[in-house]
Order: sequence, then C-alpha cells, then structure tokens
Amino acid sequence: MTDPLFDDVQTLLDKEKGDERILKQILRACENNEVISNYERNYVKNLAEKYLGRLPENTDDQSTEEKQTISDVIVPTPLQQKIEIPTSMTPQIIQKKPKNPKMLIGAGMAVLAIIIVIGISQSGISIMESDSIIDSDSSSASLSIQTDLSSYQKGDIISISGKSNTSETINISIENQNDQLVWSEQLSVKKDGRFSTLAIAGGPGWDKSGTYTIKVENNMETKSKTFSFKV
Repeated sequence: MTDPLFDDVQTLLDKEKGDERILKQILRACENNEVISNYERNYVKNLAEKYLGRLPENTDDQSTEEKQTISDVIVPTPLQQKIEIPTSMTPQIIQKKPKNPKMLIGAGMAVLAIIIVIGISQSGISIMESDSIIDSDSSSASLSIQTDLSSYQKGDIISISGKSNTSETINISIENQNDQLVWSEQLSVKKDGRFSTLAIAGGPGWDKSGTYTIKVENNMETKSKTFSFKV
C-alpha cells in the first residue's frame, strides 16, 4: 500500500511549498520503502495543514514525541566539559511561550536542528546530493568527511556525511572562525562504514561571517574541512 505521506509530499512539491531538498529526500524514502522519521512526518503534516487544508491532530501527542526525541541526544564524553548549552536550547522551551517573538524563533531553530539530526540519523535516509563537496583523498582514506556545499548562509541546512572504517562511533563538531565550538554530535557508523547527519547554520556562536571548520574524530585519527558562512 502506498504511504499517504507520498501524496502530500508530491502535492507540496508541485505547489512549491516547504523546503524542496527535504521534501525530495522524503519522497525518495517513500518510493524506496525506507524508514521515515517522526520529524519528517510531522514536517509534512504541518505543511499539509498550512497549505493543503489538512485538519490538525492532537498537539499534546506531538509535543510528547518531540520531548522524547530530544532526550535521546548523546553528547560526546570528551566534549562535555567544553560545551555550554544555552537555556534557549533545552527541552524546557517546549513548555513555555516567550513573550518576545524573536526569542521564540531562535529557540524554535535550535529545537528544529536537534530533531532533524536525530530523525535523519535514525531513518538512514541518504542526505547527500550528487554535487557534494568531497575531500580529495576520501576514496582511499579510512576516515573522510564531506558537505553538500562549500558555503552557507544563516538558517541553511548543512548536510554532512563521510566514512569511517576503524570505529563504530565518530564525533563531529563545528568551530567558528575564532575556534569556538558552535555544534557537535556523536554518530553511530553504519555497517558499510558510512555516516550522515544534518546541522543548521545558526544559533549561539554563529554571529559573524567567516570560515568555519567541521571536524570528525574516531579512535585513530581526525579529519577536517572548512566552509564559508555568511550572516
């Protein structure tokens, strides 16, 4: 049976509503019978309610799922002393409604980034396009990292993937032009050695334009690559 999600995604693409890249990834997952995360389903549901006239479901259940999903985030042990998570990124923001609309938007971006990363990593959906920027020695190295673009603007989604042949888990981090940590995550490597995740270009530490660095570490080596960021 065809997933009803497929029709909504196709209609949203035809109407040019929502993020085209994310919708196409979900569409490919539907066509290939791949696992689709709760975040992706909720993303399409919200767009369908807004643009296709779908009736909203019980928001209490959705909030419960998001809280449970956020609680599964794993912070790498070596980075726990270094990361300072601002109050605006904690799950408590789901329970409170800031009076300032700008605060609400900033908090929403932080939660969205966490949910996207968890949803994509659990679903196993490929997040790299054909024009990915790849390290020149990635085909032969035991550890490699790549991004879909070489430059991003504030609010863009950064698609990250790579391969590690020597470890079941890897640590990924992003540092700004002042070598300050602005994002990090620990990922499980798939059986074929590949890993992938998403990050949002924005939030604490993303205040200035410049050259930012992505690092990936396993038990044996560290690889990095840079990209340009514009506020």
